[in-house]
Amino acid sequence: MNFPTLRVFAVLAVTLLLSGCSDEISSDEQARLAYLGLDKSIGKSLQLGFAGFNAASSANIPAQMTTGDAGGTLTITGQVDQGSSSNKGMRLRVGMIGYTDGEVAPSEDDDKVAITYQTTADTTMQPALDLSLRNIPTGTFTGTLVGTFQMTGDLEGDVTLNLSMSGQLEDDGTGKVRRKAGSTTVTGTATSSSGGEFQVNVTL
Repeated sequence: MNFPTLRVFAVLAVTLLLSGCSDEISSDEQARLAYLGLDKSIGKSLQLGFAGFNAASSANIPAQMTTGDAGGTLTITGQVDQGSSSNKGMRLRVGMIGYTDGEVAPSEDDDKVAITYQTTADTTMQPALDLSLRNIPTGTFTGTLVGTFQMTGDLEGDVTLNLSMSGQLEDDGTGKVRRKAGSTTVTGTATSSSGGEFQVNVTL
């Protein structure tokens, strides 16, 4: 085999290798990975929402913020119903800046991917977390989380969550209300900008 032939063979080999890598993760698997990178943030968002509920002295809750396990910030803002009723609603917004809880993987045997999430700075356009609380402080709650998160890193583009949730409430021991851990069911879809969809069904 002469040198020109060798060079052509090498180019073809590299081309085939790269094209194989681009198809390695299906669009549905990309949607699943996109959700997995946000999974911990669902519980954090609920925790911050209830913290804001307990701290509210007016319709607007004080902004509540935490950090990603591996970087960035998660901020919850919004409003809560006022009055003495034991049934209340919260209309919250989820804001992220460079947020990541660390790498995720399709399975234990697969390479991990790093994804960082961002939302628009316009709170009116951020993902909406709407909650309905019944029989506070020891009743139940239902809610939805709907909105789009921008991704950078090993996955790029958008992921849109359309989730429903329900769970139990409990007194934290000081007369304040919180979500009862392990009682919250979250279902719905995560849809990636690549066209993939992942069916979410988790318990928090």
